[in-house]
Amino acid sequence: MTSRRQLLKSAVLGGGAGVVAATALGSLGPEAAFGAAAPDVEPGAPDPDFAEGRIRSVKDNTLLVLGSNMVFHNIRVVDGTSLWKLGPTTFDQAKPGDGLYARGVRMPDGVLAAESVWLNIVNIKGHVSNITSEKIHLDHKGQEVLCHRVAGKSIAVYSDAPPSADLSLLRVGQHVQILGAWRPDTNEVDIATVFSPH
Repeated sequence: MTSRRQLLKSAVLGGGAGVVAATALGSLGPEAAFGAAAPDVEPGAPDPDFAEGRIRSVKDNTLLVLGSNMVFHNIRVVDGTSLWKLGPTTFDQAKPGDGLYARGVRMPDGVLAAESVWLNIVNIKGHVSNITSEKIHLDHKGQEVLCHRVAGKSIAVYSDAPPSADLSLLRVGQHVQILGAWRPDTNEVDIATVFSPH
């Protein structure tokens, strides 16, 4: 059986992988963006198959990204790449200024052939300082983050209950974790999932 990495490498090198839907390869959910490094990476060493930063330019199927360590990355999106921006999305939604995490296969020329790209993804914890039907004001380490409910997208997970579109059980003072999409250059986030321990 051909692995996801072999398919990606084949697609990038022109080995005839053809069009492969990301879901057929087992698309990675947003939680995987914050996963551990590859098992063959030494502790403390950079993971060569991972990149993060902000998009400087988009050309053809390649993203030029400036990492937080001031290193540039060329990230190629191929037929098998899964993209996330508050939910599964398409390459045309990647814009200069977007933040990203990307995981994939490092090619001989240094380009990262992306398995998954997460655009503007944030994973923050804090206390609810105010709540309305459309917004959660989150105190994150003394800074306010304004979290927007997005109709048809935002869900809550209460303790071990199944995900629900009902965010009305959240309360002021409650500690929550929010997975969402940052609105670049603001303190605002669109909510994908609110995790509540109660």
